[in-house]
Amino acid sequence: MGCGKVAATHALAYRSLPTSEFVAVCDVAPERAQACAAKFQVKGYTDLAEMLHREKVDVLSVCTQHTQHPAAVEIAAAAGVNVISEKPLAVDLASCDRAISVARAAGIKLGVVSQRRWYEPCQRIRHAIDTGKLGKPALAVVTMLGWREPSYYLSDPWRGTWKGEGGGVVVSQAPHYLDLLCWFMGPAAEIHAYWDNYNHPGIEVDDTVVASVRFKNGGMGSIVLSNSQRPGLYGKIHIHGSSGASVGAETDSGSPFISGVTEKMDPPFNDIWTVPGEECQFAAWDREDRSRPWNVMTHYHEMQLGEFLCAVLEDREPAVNAEDGRRVVELFTAVYRSQDQRAPIQLPLVQ
Repeated sequence: MGCGKVAATHALAYRSLPTSEFVAVCDVAPERAQACAAKFQVKGYTDLAEMLHREKVDVLSVCTQHTQHPAAVEIAAAAGVNVISEKPLAVDLASCDRAISVARAAGIKLGVVSQRRWYEPCQRIRHAIDTGKLGKPALAVVTMLGWREPSYYLSDPWRGTWKGEGGGVVVSQAPHYLDLLCWFMGPAAEIHAYWDNYNHPGIEVDDTVVASVRFKNGGMGSIVLSNSQRPGLYGKIHIHGSSGASVGAETDSGSPFISGVTEKMDPPFNDIWTVPGEECQFAAWDREDRSRPWNVMTHYHEMQLGEFLCAVLEDREPAVNAEDGRRVVELFTAVYRSQDQRAPIQLPLVQ
């Protein structure tokens, strides 16, 4: 559902995965629906309920603008169709919780795209945490210093608006980092944040965010997000443990990529690794990561979509489920509330 920029990434994955048969696309704009249908040689629709009624659909990818994600989930739930939604799951907690509720009531699987979890450097970080190599995860640092051209915001009429996009850098580019943050550190307990718009006068929303986080496990975190560096510098996440060991990854070199637009992306790699006795492995990983033959912009989407299909086939929760998606919505909602109230915000949030 939704035949914009990221739709082709999902389509290519479904066409190549052995567990799927790609059957149809849908977009409210007939020309987009038909162009995508013709490109991938499937049927095109402009009405989602009709598509789900006419086609034998087991899984729906939701690739619409952010504000439309929950509505698509509700339509799919009514048809008994499992859903994996592009990030974020919603732009507000009320619609997020409604989508989760209807999915649960319908007994469907609901997942959220966060393909950077499948990056090998991120998998290594999670393994180091799970095996106790860091002690307790004590300090997390997220730094995303990217750039978005004015043409990016002009590429769709809803971009850069509160009504159409729901927010700025923290809603559109940061969800991947917010998800990794919670995956590594666990749920957040408190957040104190500020946002501003420094060099994108043509948009309504934030291009820069700074936040401090206290996690339920007692750890702390620092978040710096910006779309104001020209050229984009990097996106990184570092985890420092109570043992004194530190691990981290540069997930994005330059600005975070734009699906369907960015032509080339450097592979992610571990940029910090001080676990005792793993110095040689660190050097080997670096060589391995920098020489990977696959396309970063499509390979990891394919991995996550494949995992979601297996979750449906095996009747289990997907690796990135609806509650994971809600944590991200909760965090960026807390960022905006903290700025509005000029105060730390306690989590979990109620609507």
